[in-house]
Amino acid sequence: MRRWRRAVERGQSLVEMGFILPMLVLIVLGTLEFGFVFDHHLTLEYATREGARTGAALADGDNVECDLNNNGTFDTPTWSCVDPLIVAAVQRVLTSPGSPVDISNVSEIRIYRSDADGEEVAVNVWRPSAGMGVYVGGARLNFIQHSVGWAANTRLNGANNAHSVGVSVIYTYELQTPFGFILGDGLGMSDRTVMQLNPTN
Repeated sequence: MRRWRRAVERGQSLVEMGFILPMLVLIVLGTLEFGFVFDHHLTLEYATREGARTGAALADGDNVECDLNNNGTFDTPTWSCVDPLIVAAVQRVLTSPGSPVDISNVSEIRIYRSDADGEEVAVNVWRPSAGMGVYVGGARLNFIQHSVGWAANTRLNGANNAHSVGVSVIYTYELQTPFGFILGDGLGMSDRTVMQLNPTN
């Protein structure tokens, strides 16, 4: 009788473990995946903030110099350097040591004039270039300008009428744990930051 009761209890424990173990595995994997997602999003957030800060500081590009052709001459109009410098600031964060972001999964960098609600009014779109981007500071950008909706020389940064610049990054996060089998191959992520252009007067 005692042996039979022990066998029943053992069988009951195995059944209970069979119910609980998959839930525990899902909770652990979900927690790990959330940590990875959070880490990627923090990096995107930092990248857009650096891009917006650069755009706010450079404003309309007055007195900005850069060598977009990497030929040792600063012969391009100063305002044409602004957006490449913004993209370079974003790219530096995304490719910095310790960054979890795979830059090949960035589908767009958007530089835009923002309205009072932070929405896009006029947009410049940069997309992956496959090694054909311009040079900034001697390093080639991984992106090229795809469309221009807001030329840098039209940006206003007066004390009473300063525009706001927004920078957003659109990214596909590849799942790191077996959750990929449940949720699919990738998770679309994006982040944006808006800052007012620094006034000059």
